Amino acid sequence: MELTKEQTQEIIAQRIAKEFHDGAVVTLGIGLPTKAVRYVPENIHIIVQSENGVLGVGNYQDDTTRDEHIINAGGFGVTVVPGGCFVDSLMSFAMMRGGHIDLTVLGALQVDQEGNLANWCIPGKFTPGMGGAMDLVVGTKKLIIAMEHTAKGMPKILKKCTLPLTVAHKVDMIITEKAVFTVEKSGLVLREISPYSSLEDIEASTEAEFTVDLYHQAA
Repeated sequence: MELTKEQTQEIIAQRIAKEFHDGAVVTLGIGLPTKAVRYVPENIHIIVQSENGVLGVGNYQDDTTRDEHIINAGGFGVTVVPGGCFVDSLMSFAMMRGGHIDLTVLGALQVDQEGNLANWCIPGKFTPGMGGAMDLVVGTKKLIIAMEHTAKGMPKILKKCTLPLTVAHKVDMIITEKAVFTVEKSGLVLREISPYSSLEDIEASTEAEFTVDLYHQAA
């Protein structure tokens, strides 16, 4: 089954949400990770922080909740849950740098078997800068990378990142539409195989070396 880009991203977003635990303070990076707010289990209460200064981010806005003044770090309109608040950049980055974020989910250009992350720059192409990513990755208690498994057919999970790093040896988990990996001291470990993939497919589309120790077959 060949998935559309939208289907791929929704599969990843649903799997991200399974990592949320009750009471967690969570930061969701720009793009795909923010879609996970749609799938927070009803019995789980989390506090979503956005680096632009929103604590208590809810779902995306629709026509009944539209307010152009309330946006996430990616500039998309979002709602704020009851009890949510707004803070300035100083307070927002103090949360991130001070170890107050339980879980951060970011996208990536590349990630490797050593837990290194490259997600901010392609040499020769314009980039406005690393932004808050460097603060998030060093301050969070757990770092999950959520991304499509390949880019234009080329692996994104590598033996060694070739692009400028955002952080070294900090990635804890990688979630794609094909698989879930954890980064252990022993190296990369395949934990789940998506119903939309197979071990053979994952081996063919992953440059990194990994061992297989499945939690369970993903539902």
